Amino acid sequence: MPAVERLFKITERGSTVGQEIRGGVVTFFTMAYIIVLNPIILSNVKDTTGHYLGGGTEPGSGFVAIAAATALVAGVMTILMGFVANYPMALATGLGLNAFVATSIAAKATWADAMGLVVIEGLIILVLVLTGFRTAVFHAVPAALKVAISVGIGLFIALIGFVDAGWVRRIPDIASTTVPVQLGTNGQLAGWPAFVFGFGLILVILLWVKKVRGAILISIIVSTILALLIEAALNIGPMFGEKFNPTGWGLNVPAFPDKLFDTPDFGTLGQFNLLGSFQNLGIIATLLLIFTLLLSDFFDTMGTMTAIGAEADLLDEEGIPPNSERILVVDSLAAAAGGMAGVSSNTSYIESAAGVGEGARTGLASVVTGVLFLLSIFLAPIVTMIPSEAAVPALVLVGFLMMQQVKGIDWDDLEVAIPAFLTIVLMPFTYSITVGIGAGFLAYVLIKIVRGKSSKVHPLLWVIAGIFVLYFAIHPLTRILT
Repeated sequence: MPAVERLFKITERGSTVGQEIRGGVVTFFTMAYIIVLNPIILSNVKDTTGHYLGGGTEPGSGFVAIAAATALVAGVMTILMGFVANYPMALATGLGLNAFVATSIAAKATWADAMGLVVIEGLIILVLVLTGFRTAVFHAVPAALKVAISVGIGLFIALIGFVDAGWVRRIPDIASTTVPVQLGTNGQLAGWPAFVFGFGLILVILLWVKKVRGAILISIIVSTILALLIEAALNIGPMFGEKFNPTGWGLNVPAFPDKLFDTPDFGTLGQFNLLGSFQNLGIIATLLLIFTLLLSDFFDTMGTMTAIGAEADLLDEEGIPPNSERILVVDSLAAAAGGMAGVSSNTSYIESAAGVGEGARTGLASVVTGVLFLLSIFLAPIVTMIPSEAAVPALVLVGFLMMQQVKGIDWDDLEVAIPAFLTIVLMPFTYSITVGIGAGFLAYVLIKIVRGKSSKVHPLLWVIAGIFVLYFAIHPLTRILT
């Protein structure tokens, strides 16, 4: 396929078509959960008119439409990332952002108003990209902090893997405990889903150290087959349903589907109102909400694309990925597209690192992932039979691979070591890439000031530090101003 080779520069980046296809498939498997999880988050919140997303008056009435639109936007924007930016990074509805849109905006206005703010946020980021501001921020960030961002994200996605598998859980009885998380249920691993994850994790590690091609993909497939057999024999069921089942499957129940194809419903497309929030919530409150959305999107993507580039060995000497402006343009368009489709802001997914771990180095992997998302619109029954317990061992392995970059930080230089440390630990501990980046930036600037080296801080970092002060103070400011 010489045309494909030339278009994506596959050999030039040290890859093969086979690697790119495997990488694209793995990335899809590790993030396909969003097709189910996004509707769960968005379909059960009632707006001020008494309606749910999709226009229904019953909780969950828009589930099918949200799932279809989620897959549609993810597929189109990921393919666009592949062709326009030639980068192995997939996009889909951003977790955290979707919950914020549902609980902090839609519940106080209408779903159309909430999605209108998402569109505005995406367009603002696009302007920041086209004016060069977003790219300039990349150049202003010290190299050690860029490494710290990658390492922190590595720990973050490893934690995501353990949480999604049920090996790490929140402790419900806060009053009688001293730690926020624990191993499994009541400090012990229990249930067959936990076994499937453990099996998958051991398998992918053994395959990786033996340098077996397709190690991650093989692990996902074998673990899924094991999960299907266990569910067929024991009928375990979901963790969350009519009643809580602590030893159930975390998200998707691995059951053989009754049908292979399903008819899509795109009822959420075009359901947005650009100016409604200004009327219903007031100008100041609306601007603060846009600011919160914008900042999370802005820096999450910066961290994600840097981490993926580092893992794929695609960064230049300044730690900047190739075609960085194109990457950011596509990402900002994806944010706006998510709002226009009624599924919340779409953003770059760190799960793409699993595909990079499988060998992906070019946009061909993104095209493969995007095509699979589009197919999932019609093949949803097949996609939903893959449990998260079978897919997320890949995230733990990739977390290890990204952690290896920590040796690139000079831990004897306190001016970068402490900010790097805060960046690394706060990403997993707060479950937020943005918080980790913000804490690292603020610490870097403050230490430079205390040491009398404020003149050596890049002017843009002063601006960014000021923005993060506002970000961390957003809730008290909201109470005061609204």
